Amino acid sequence: MSGAKMQWEKSEAGDFPILCETCLGDNPYVRMTKQGYGKECKICARPFTVFRWCPGAGMRYKKTEICQTCAKIKNVCQTCVLDLEYGLPVQVRDSVLEVQDAVPKSDVNREFFINKVEGTLGKADTLVTYSKSDSVAKLALKAMARTEPQYQRNRAHICSFYVKGECKRGDECPYRHELPPADAELAKQNIKDRYYGVNDPVAKRMLNRTDKASSLAKPTDPNVTSLFITGVDEEITQDDLREHFDSYGEIKSVVVVYKTKTAFINYAHRASAEAAAAKLYNNLAVKGHALRVQWGKSRQGVAGTSSAPAALAQHQGPIDPDALPMIPPPPGAPGTEIVYASTDPSILGSSLKTYRA
Repeated sequence: MSGAKMQWEKSEAGDFPILCETCLGDNPYVRMTKQGYGKECKICARPFTVFRWCPGAGMRYKKTEICQTCAKIKNVCQTCVLDLEYGLPVQVRDSVLEVQDAVPKSDVNREFFINKVEGTLGKADTLVTYSKSDSVAKLALKAMARTEPQYQRNRAHICSFYVKGECKRGDECPYRHELPPADAELAKQNIKDRYYGVNDPVAKRMLNRTDKASSLAKPTDPNVTSLFITGVDEEITQDDLREHFDSYGEIKSVVVVYKTKTAFINYAHRASAEAAAAKLYNNLAVKGHALRVQWGKSRQGVAGTSSAPAALAQHQGPIDPDALPMIPPPPGAPGTEIVYASTDPSILGSSLKTYRA
């Protein structure tokens, strides 16, 4: 092996791998074995120092799968290849942050790219810049982030002989005697797809679960020109909301109700409200707070619950008497007397016949 590669390996390996809290395990006295040039990286195919350890009692032994240079480029764990900041798959993180993958996939271009960025990685821990992302994207990542370690990922693998019904080791078997989940798509995972953020079944499931409609459905009533805002904090003022919504058209009024953390933006024209709803739906953050934009309700529902005289006043043409509501009779009218059992002896079962002494 050339001296340049040996020098790179010594300076790159360090004394400890780049790991997430889940892969490291809950054992505070973890022991690791270190083997120089023990394996080639599954991304760049260069030899790197392999660390191997047991994350806890009853867990399987884990080892590093990619080199530290590839891990720093994507800011991922060397073992599970998940994002170190939020604990999410790379595909989920890049989709939310709208980051394009800059790592080449061909051998020659990848080798040139890694040699080029090694000087940059000496000044920074990673090439991923979270500070340049949009505030709404940051809030979305925080909502999806895995803040607590998931140690169940360190369990032993499922025994393939047990699935076939041929395992004869019983309790001595180091693998789990369980049937695999019915979802076969999660079994089709590999490190390269997770690293590059393509065809990752775990990421697809998370994105499908958290995906929302890209546009807001317009109300059928053309007279609706107001927008309903939720998640309004006390530090958000009417001027702050006006600043974000004023660019789409003339605003008649802005009403903020801090008690319910809601606000109403009333536009003068329907086109202005439609433009604001199309642009700011799922894309509005004010002073670090993510706000949700919805259409205001139509007043037709309120008019439907109005009294009969108001409805008749709006009625055009002759009035049908049969269509008028039934008016209850006044108290004391014939047929409306209330008969109590104590006032009618026949109801109580008393006999009205007279007998001789």
